[in-house]
Amino acid sequence: MYSTSDFRKGLKIKYKGEPFIITDFQHVKPGKGGAFVRTKLKNLVTGRVLDETFRSGEKLEQPDLEEKDVQYLYYDNKDGYVFMDKSTYEHLHLSEDQVGDNKFFLLENMDLYISLYQGKPISLDFPTTVNLEVTKSDPGVKGDTATGATKPATLSTGLVVQVPLFINEGDFLKIDTRTGEYVERTKG
Repeated sequence: MYSTSDFRKGLKIKYKGEPFIITDFQHVKPGKGGAFVRTKLKNLVTGRVLDETFRSGEKLEQPDLEEKDVQYLYYDNKDGYVFMDKSTYEHLHLSEDQVGDNKFFLLENMDLYISLYQGKPISLDFPTTVNLEVTKSDPGVKGDTATGATKPATLSTGLVVQVPLFINEGDFLKIDTRTGEYVERTKG
């Protein structure tokens, strides 16, 4: 059981009999009345987003999800994204809708976790950061060095992020998978 004090982004809960993930939350303590928590919940099966309010201290169940340790293999137009269960070597398939914008963080042979609900894959759990190569980036203009100046860079997976001016093509960048933002330059 989870209490509202346990809420955090990415927490999976069971609400109205279905699995949800908390995408945003805010603890509110008004001058009058009891405290409460405003949340944005995303249904892990349908993708529907709900705005819900819970009283402070309210309890919610953990969803009955199975986690599988998998490796990403490849993308196929017919089967979608193909993953291999590392314990049974069985292939699991996720559609473009199920993967969504996370496709920009997938690298071949990457290890991650898939959540299954009633035997069907519903979501991916990524590492906090991934290292991606810059494939296209305009050179920084000399003299254009105002504090915090950035430029767009296209990464090997097609993701476009804002990066500092000193980043060049061929550099490897650490990208936060929760926000899709540049963290730092790394060695390949």
